[in-house]
Amino acid sequence: MLEEVERWLARRSWSVADRPLERVLAAKRGTRVSVVLPALNEEATVGTIVSVIRRELMTDAVPLVDELVVIDSGSTDRTAEVAAAAGARVVARDAILPRIPAVPGKGEVLWRSLMVTTGDVVCFVDADLRDFSADFVTGIVGPLLTDPDVDFVKAMYDRPLGDTPGQGGRVTELVARPLLNLHWPQLAGFVQPLGGEYAARRSLLERLPFPVGYGVELGLLVDALHTVGLDALAQVDVGVRKHRHQDGRALGRMAAAIYRTAQLRLSRGHLVRPWLTQFERGERGFEPHTYPVDTEERPPMAEIAEYARRRVA
Repeated sequence: MLEEVERWLARRSWSVADRPLERVLAAKRGTRVSVVLPALNEEATVGTIVSVIRRELMTDAVPLVDELVVIDSGSTDRTAEVAAAAGARVVARDAILPRIPAVPGKGEVLWRSLMVTTGDVVCFVDADLRDFSADFVTGIVGPLLTDPDVDFVKAMYDRPLGDTPGQGGRVTELVARPLLNLHWPQLAGFVQPLGGEYAARRSLLERLPFPVGYGVELGLLVDALHTVGLDALAQVDVGVRKHRHQDGRALGRMAAAIYRTAQLRLSRGHLVRPWLTQFERGERGFEPHTYPVDTEERPPMAEIAEYARRRVA
């Protein structure tokens, strides 16, 4: 590990207990905090997450979160209804920036969320978390409120696979971590580089391009490094993350998108073939199924005319 990374780990890796809630609230002052939940068919979990945030972080006694928004990216279940009933503002993905046709993907939703939120600090939380704790929010928002030199904070945690501890994060260990260690060794200290829980200053997010799909977490992390430097990045241990796991084929598609995101940042030129062929056993043996790999990125939000007009207004 680079000496620079060892120093960073000592200086910029914390536990949620390092910043008691009272200290975080005292540092908030006039800073607005937005929490965004990207959601697609998460009716089983989104309501509980929203309820915990409203009950523990949006009261007169604990006014940490100013805005809680669920961006529904086309759910066919009761996600939107459940989230609204729990107290979130629900916005449909396709209603945001209608001039720009929406494409499927988590990164697309996160990018559009900047248009419909107002917080100086924006905190992203996946909507499929189980046994959700408000520590996920306070932990990653805290450094941004208490340390003006920090611009981007990732959550770190244990990721069990079912009842087996430490076996989650398969794409992280097989794809993302090798890529980061080989090509961006300054980022080798991040425990969960692909984790969906992170917070950043709007002033940084609006300057970054957003890969529209699964590559968004790696892309934002790498681009944040190049934009503000390693010392402006941090991570906070928030305990254990339990969520819905995807099957091996879905993980393969995720891995391909992440590799493509890395390859684009390495070359900014020729792209690898943006398709992935996988095999499933059918009636006639193994049958190939080919899927497109996300190849589109959204430009920095600061370059979007509607966003610029909103800031002037």
